[in-house]
Amino acid sequence: MATITAAPRKPSPPGILTGRAARKLLTLAILAAVLVPLAVTRWPGAAWPSALTVDVSGPLGSASDWIIDNRDSHPLFLHFLGHVSNAVVIAVRAVYLSLLAVGWAGVTATGALIAWRVAGVRLALGTAAAFLACGLLGMWVPTMQTLALMVVAVLASVVVGALLGLAAGLSDRMDRVLRPVLDTMQVLPAFAYLLPVVLVFGIGVPAAVLATVVYAAPPMARLTSLGLRGADKEVLEAVESLGTTARQRLLTARVPLARRELLLGLNQTIMMALSMAVIASVIGAGGLGDRVYQALASVDVGAALAAGIPIVLLAVVLDRVTGAAGERLGEAGKSPVTWLQALAAAVAVALAGRLAGLLDWPEAWEVNIAEPVNRAVDWMTAHLYSGVPVVGGTADWAAHFTTWVLNPLRDGLQWLPWWSVLLITAALAWLIGTWRSALTAVLAMAAIGVLGVWRPSLDTLSQVLAALAVTLVVGFAAGIAAARSDRFERLLRPVLDVFQTMPQFVYLIPVVALFGVGRAPAVAAAVVYALPAVVRITAQGLRQVDPAALESARSLGATSGQQLRQVQLPLARRSLLLAVNQGVVLVLAVVIIGGLVGGGALGYQVVFGLAQGDLAAGLVAGAAIVCLGLTLDRVTQPAERRTKKGA
Repeated sequence: MATITAAPRKPSPPGILTGRAARKLLTLAILAAVLVPLAVTRWPGAAWPSALTVDVSGPLGSASDWIIDNRDSHPLFLHFLGHVSNAVVIAVRAVYLSLLAVGWAGVTATGALIAWRVAGVRLALGTAAAFLACGLLGMWVPTMQTLALMVVAVLASVVVGALLGLAAGLSDRMDRVLRPVLDTMQVLPAFAYLLPVVLVFGIGVPAAVLATVVYAAPPMARLTSLGLRGADKEVLEAVESLGTTARQRLLTARVPLARRELLLGLNQTIMMALSMAVIASVIGAGGLGDRVYQALASVDVGAALAAGIPIVLLAVVLDRVTGAAGERLGEAGKSPVTWLQALAAAVAVALAGRLAGLLDWPEAWEVNIAEPVNRAVDWMTAHLYSGVPVVGGTADWAAHFTTWVLNPLRDGLQWLPWWSVLLITAALAWLIGTWRSALTAVLAMAAIGVLGVWRPSLDTLSQVLAALAVTLVVGFAAGIAAARSDRFERLLRPVLDVFQTMPQFVYLIPVVALFGVGRAPAVAAAVVYALPAVVRITAQGLRQVDPAALESARSLGATSGQQLRQVQLPLARRSLLLAVNQGVVLVLAVVIIGGLVGGGALGYQVVFGLAQGDLAAGLVAGAAIVCLGLTLDRVTQPAERRTKKGA
């Protein structure tokens, strides 16, 4: 009897051009063959057609003038927005005066005892050291100003985010409505939030707090909704079988089961609020951010670093405390210190400090690091900035990067015909995502041209692409090394922790010291800011690859490199795409802020609009940033994250 053997299956071609992807490209090619000749005939030339440009500066200028003229008389401002503004000012001032009344000893003791209560002795000592360092650097009062702003902004962000998350978690319809809004808010650079609130509330604390709330509330909303929707079905059914009402089920089952997600949301909200509170110094937030901003404006690296260190310390302490609270959830009974004991101890220390006159930080205890830092910067400028034998100086590197990478990339993008940019955008977004994401990306990119900022937007895009390329090369290499070596991962973890908790503003300080001002420093700051997320996501994705697949490859004699190329990287494709997506979003955020250090393009227009009061120009640039962020997000967001239906 003859043995029938199955014909060997033809292996699928490598890459993304298989099956559905080929059909997508074919469909897009047919549409392009029809539409491109019409567009070229009607609107010739490479630049965006002036006929398709809408001048919105006039209406925006009229609207801003109307708002400014009616801010003190219109009922909307008098009976609603004015009360909101006054409430914010009163709340921030009350918290700030309370912190000053407690004194530096009381604040330090309270922070240390809270950290002891939720995280243990080691973090309590670290928290106390962080607050003492803020005083030693002569930044106690600015630190209290930032902390007061943070307390009010975080409380408001948590309330708003929790309410939105509650609505989305309990209602499918509300979830569908809020999801695109939260998606959009997640990809917007922080600078894009400043101009609208300045237009309504003017320069000052209210605008800074409300911009921070808008920026920091989405993570709380997302994670609250995720926690409520991910509650154990069996537990909910058991509670429901007891005849409980919907409200009782929410309070006794859903919310307790979602405690970890709620604490993670609080952690993310605090970090984003601190980042935004620092950036909001541009619109009069005061505090540490204002010290950094003023120092950067005068290129005083020492003063900027003296204010930047407390920001980093605050970020690390807040991140560790809230993170530890989430990890030790359920161990509250094991803590040697109760909340009542911690509160009593903090009150006792505060009273003792007040009686001893230890309210204001003594000037004799302050350490001036600005002068030695500036001397070090001067030495670096003299010895490392340029003229270093063989390798050249940091300024030479920045100049070469600008000449060989940034300029050709910018000129190449601006040389491309406008319709080809839209076509490339559609192809990339449709290949990686869905036709909806492709349509959104194309419309967002076209909106940039309609707003009349096509060339500066492509300039910003060139900086984003250059920074993203460096970030992905370094980030993927470090992520692969961390995934394959536990020792390297342990060494890298504290470095990534510090980088990930630093607000965006702080990254500008060292790059200005090393590279001066220009587009290259903005790109360097963006690379450093985005690296931690790319490294972590890459390492996590590679570590989560099915061990059985790796064991099978090893049994077939695959080398370590072959296992990486043929098994780990293909199976971790979704994680790698997510790393690219997060890298794009983070890079764009800092490239825009790079307008403060000579990055130019859209970031400069936003800064100019804020500085000169030209809100129309600033709002147009802000809208273009929003559109560019949406385009980049859709182009790099994998289809699995968006929908399971259709192509």
